Amino acid sequence: MGSYYYLGAQLPYLIYGHDAPMSSETFKNLALNHMSSSEAALLQFCTLDPDPIVDEDAGGEAAESTGVGDSYAEKAKRTSSSLINRWKEWERVLRLNLAKGRAQKLNREQNRDAAIPESPPEAVLAAKNALLIESPLEAEYFLDKARWDAIDSFQGMNIFNENAMYAYLLKLLLMERRAAFDTELGFNEYKGLYAAILESKNEGF
Repeated sequence: MGSYYYLGAQLPYLIYGHDAPMSSETFKNLALNHMSSSEAALLQFCTLDPDPIVDEDAGGEAAESTGVGDSYAEKAKRTSSSLINRWKEWERVLRLNLAKGRAQKLNREQNRDAAIPESPPEAVLAAKNALLIESPLEAEYFLDKARWDAIDSFQGMNIFNENAMYAYLLKLLLMERRAAFDTELGFNEYKGLYAAILESKNEGF
């Protein structure tokens, strides 16, 4: 427990919407020095995918699912961490409800034998509200804030245990995801501005 007090005390506070103070890989390397081997092994399951593919040939590294053929119909394999288990189920329910809502918008037939879970209700509500947002980018921002709040609720007030470390890593991954969105948006805006400049130049302005 003492090592978690030391680690937790030196970690910068994370604020949603701000830049990440370190990369997820840097944090994992730092955390490995303070965690037992069994607790550190669970870091590989701290991904934004509720059921990551673990490549045993790659030393047990987890990879994000490609989404091809994934229905998340089955619950993800449980771990010894209550936080990771709750997170994986929350995200699974969120994705299933998003898929259901998008299919309904497109008037696609649903598999009537596939029951879509309605608990936790916060995940279901987040999916419904996100589908009401017209801008895909704003919808992604909304979903990531809902994810952040869910992780906070799973962690509680204790910042000096292994679950707090798993929550910290998940939040860093969300911050990196937000940064990727912002970078792509900035690049697209730059391309639009550059195209407008070229057009003006060709018109003799």
